[in-house]
Amino acid sequence: MDAGSWDYSLFWNEAMKQVEEEVSEQEFAMWFNRMAYSHAAESQIYVTVPSSFYRDQVKQRYLGLIEQKLQDLSGTSLSLEFDINKSVSSAAADQESPKARAAATSKKEPERRPKKPHPVLREEYTFDNFVIGHNNSFAANAAMAISRNPGTGYNPCLIYGGVGLGKTHLVQSIGNSVYQEYDNLKIVYVTMESFTNDFIQSIREKKTQAFKNKYRYADVLLIDDIHFLQKKPETQEELFHTFNALYDSNKQMVFTCDRPVSEIRDLTDRLRSRFERGLNVDLQPPSFETRFAILNKKIERSALSIPQEVIELICNNVTTNVRDLEAALTKLIAYADLVDKDITLEVAKHQLKDFFASPKQNNVTMDIIQRTVADYFNLSSQDMKGKKRTKVIAFPRQIAMYISREMTEYSTTEVGLEFGGRDHTTVMHACQRIENRMRTDPTLEPTIQFLIRQIKEQSTKS
Repeated sequence: MDAGSWDYSLFWNEAMKQVEEEVSEQEFAMWFNRMAYSHAAESQIYVTVPSSFYRDQVKQRYLGLIEQKLQDLSGTSLSLEFDINKSVSSAAADQESPKARAAATSKKEPERRPKKPHPVLREEYTFDNFVIGHNNSFAANAAMAISRNPGTGYNPCLIYGGVGLGKTHLVQSIGNSVYQEYDNLKIVYVTMESFTNDFIQSIREKKTQAFKNKYRYADVLLIDDIHFLQKKPETQEELFHTFNALYDSNKQMVFTCDRPVSEIRDLTDRLRSRFERGLNVDLQPPSFETRFAILNKKIERSALSIPQEVIELICNNVTTNVRDLEAALTKLIAYADLVDKDITLEVAKHQLKDFFASPKQNNVTMDIIQRTVADYFNLSSQDMKGKKRTKVIAFPRQIAMYISREMTEYSTTEVGLEFGGRDHTTVMHACQRIENRMRTDPTLEPTIQFLIRQIKEQSTKS
């Protein structure tokens, strides 16, 4: 019997009904509505999921439960296989379960009068103002699920990604949503830098109890930019105890970071394990369609008429992040407002020519690469260019040469000149050494990818 003639869809549908009865509504909406039965073989059921990350989370959390249900229903051992299909993300998310639909129709929410804005959170950071695309749908749906039932499901939650991708918008949207929907919940939003300053001040002024009362008795604690914990052992110790106090009390915690927590240097193992204990979701640069939707939404709020061809021009030329995208649009809006002229394609090309000519995403220099790699390995930029060939210097230098070839248009001869006048064959040998080592050392590629992200960030700031 060929694979196409096996049909276990009835067993799958019944298994999903049973699982829905055993998990919370938000769990089912997050993890099961976005899986779809695809086909079957003799002893396998194939389902589609929207991403590798989603697949790994389902495997870790629910694989045993699902396969046991399938075995009980079919009387045979059926294993679950996953196919990655990004289009399933939005399509499956639109298919609410019967239980969820029934609950939605039977439940009539009493009308709530909106409260005054939260004293710390920015009023415009709401889910309504957050444009969802393939790059951020998982993180956005997780944030909305948390806001509906804080402290019960995805706790803690870590949202990570590069600059300008919407981390702060999402974390503050959680706070604003909880603030509007729940009475008498204490919501604390703070940056990691402010948390550190509060902690230092409490020690200096002998007000440590007031500090603990502020953070350890929060119902929802939102902390931005935890990568600033690096090289702050006492702050890490205090956050560790704060984390435990809130976690033991089932209080919601949401953190943001510019990288995966595994890449935060000088972080204690016990604090790292606590960040990794909950749900970790990432934000990627927006696709063209998402960039287009973001600009249209911003234009609607500005009540300004901008031709679609101008929006397309911006979306085609600015691909880094939402912040850069909005900066280009803001410049056009300011020009139209101050000069009192309509925005045309010609005007947009002229006003944004500098913006497009040297886009931030391409502003990678050899100096930034050398400094970033040197800092990571606790060396100096001069070591990158010097004559020393000790292993402690030669290996980082080879990595810097490899990254230079990956991220810039420089030839091997030009790269060699930037590294102390070395011959182009030295650069070729270095790149080959790194490529060979990546095949045998599983830790090297993540390290190089981390360095590339750091270099891109430094380039964006320069």
